[in-house]
Amino acid sequence: MKFQYVVILKKTGQRATDVLSFLLCIISALILFYLSFRGGSRDWLTLVIAGLLVVGPGIVVWSRGRMRPEKVRYRYVLLLAAMGWMFFTPAPWVGALFFILTFLEYQTKRPLEIGFDNERVVINTLFKQQFDWGAFNNVILKDGLLTLDFKTNRLIQREVRDDEEEEDADEEEFNTYCRARLAAAGAG
Repeated sequence: MKFQYVVILKKTGQRATDVLSFLLCIISALILFYLSFRGGSRDWLTLVIAGLLVVGPGIVVWSRGRMRPEKVRYRYVLLLAAMGWMFFTPAPWVGALFFILTFLEYQTKRPLEIGFDNERVVINTLFKQQFDWGAFNNVILKDGLLTLDFKTNRLIQREVRDDEEEEDADEEEFNTYCRARLAAAGAG
């Protein structure tokens, strides 16, 4: 679908996602270390996975200082933890939860985009939300803050991500477009 305008919002909550992912990996590593030494016999594959679950988050934290924070992901370490839980513990259902968390970690780090075209406004979340222009009282972008005022008294107000791209649309141009679409929806 081709949009006239796409507004990318600032992400919040990435730090909490990173802390949770880090803690889950370390806890999984400790449990796998315990299971590998339980009963006096060492399960080497479990020990290797547990070691990687200690080293993996350390590499991710180290790379955080060298890369942009939104580019740092725990998904591969979480997948490794999922495999460890599924194949080497008596609770394989926990591994299934880790697979779900891997997907959700990606979703929380993905930029939230709102697309505007002549017929509708689409919010690109886990489940896309589509709204006709008639659902809004007002849509305005001012001073880096996007406001979506719904007729149902729902209000979404979020900061827009700062991009250095030259081809970004002017706020006044965007607001003029939105006013025209809202007027057309009100007349129709």
